[in-house]
Amino acid sequence: MADADPKISADSMQGLLDRQRAAFMADLPVSLDVRHDRLTRAVALLVDHGAALCDAMSEDFGHRSREQSMLTDVNAAINALKHARKHAKTWMKSERRPVQFPLGLLGARATVEYQPKGVVGIIAPWNFPIVLAFSPLAGVFAAGNRAMLKPSEFTPVTSDLIAKLVPDYFDPTELAVVTGGPDVGKAFSELAFDHLIYTGSTNVGRHVMAAAAKNLVPVTLELGGKSPVIVSDSANIAQTAERVVLGKMMNAGQICLAPDYLLVSAAKEGELVDQIKASASALYPTLLDNDDYSSVVNDRHYDRLQGHVDDARAKGAEVIVVNPANEDFASSNKRKMPLHIIRNVRDEMTVMQEEIFGPLLPIKATSGTADAVDYVNAHDRPLGLYYFGSDSDEERRVLDTTISGGVTVNDVIFHVAMEDLPFGGVGPSGIGSYHGIEGFRAVSHAKSIYRQPKLDIAKLAGMKPPYGKTTAKTIARDFKK
Repeated sequence: MADADPKISADSMQGLLDRQRAAFMADLPVSLDVRHDRLTRAVALLVDHGAALCDAMSEDFGHRSREQSMLTDVNAAINALKHARKHAKTWMKSERRPVQFPLGLLGARATVEYQPKGVVGIIAPWNFPIVLAFSPLAGVFAAGNRAMLKPSEFTPVTSDLIAKLVPDYFDPTELAVVTGGPDVGKAFSELAFDHLIYTGSTNVGRHVMAAAAKNLVPVTLELGGKSPVIVSDSANIAQTAERVVLGKMMNAGQICLAPDYLLVSAAKEGELVDQIKASASALYPTLLDNDDYSSVVNDRHYDRLQGHVDDARAKGAEVIVVNPANEDFASSNKRKMPLHIIRNVRDEMTVMQEEIFGPLLPIKATSGTADAVDYVNAHDRPLGLYYFGSDSDEERRVLDTTISGGVTVNDVIFHVAMEDLPFGGVGPSGIGSYHGIEGFRAVSHAKSIYRQPKLDIAKLAGMKPPYGKTTAKTIARDFKK
């Protein structure tokens, strides 16, 4: 591959975009072989350097579980790229569409062809810096596009390693990495891409969308939010607790789809709390020196989480710290935070107003599932919603009467791991989706193509002046109820 400076300045980003777009236009149409080759090279990068990328993520976090990094970042990205490679041939096929009677009988034909848009910008976050950079590339490359990637400045070691590795596998006109802080990110989001994919906070997402709007750039925004867990009285409480804890404590809760808060009937709340404590203690008997448990990414986020705890206590919440080994977190500088169960929460507490993104688990008692649904519907539509229960009628009511980006039933987070399911939010939790064929189509232009037969259709349909009886018949036909 051509040599490239991994440190691309903000001033050179426009030139890079221009070169990518020129190369894209020169290579049209983009063959299946080219698409497969780019996906294969992306897989090779991750396979060849997965261990080094895990080390980089751990350095950025202070400590991050290697197995977790492999499973949720490296392996997950590889699976997304391989899935796209397997299905690209089917996704890119043109589609026959019906035409209005009697045009089809007279030889008219209509098709839709999925054409690559051009150059796609990708802004990736810090919490899963590999999969949320490379998973969008699956759809981008499968659709025949080129890409510019802006990884997060909050994981600088990982971002710099990505920037160093990419030129070994891709020409900069195919895939290029732009590193830098907020000023670079702002300039990046203002470029006239053919599509822009952003994953991150809702507040920053508003700025990204506003910047993209200046050039009428279409966007895919995956924004997160507060994903609720509705626990039915029919749920297996022990199983529910373990699965919620597993999702909440993975990556120390720094997941856009982490279970944000629990809604459970007052009759089941005490049992659920006891089972959560037991599950957390079994999965993580120690924390400070436990390689399986990750740190909070930086001091700012650690202080933000501690602020939520202090605010909740001050406003009357009961805070239960799950510390099975009675470790001294106060004197540790590892930024590891145990699970905090927060009971008696109220909406005026900051922990119930903001996306938590950490190992804090508020529990709100309800009068039952209907009350829980009303609470969810009174707030912003979440990225994910989780229902635990064995009552199929109740499950159906929850699915029918709530709106969220996606749902996992009797577990948490798992719907994002299904490559054939679109992943995205709704309203404040996001716009559009990626993964699978929906991700492919998001970065493709659905071009309509109509082929007219040799017959004079306009004359036969009465559309050609001078208008007369045939015209009147055509008009009258459409006025029938």
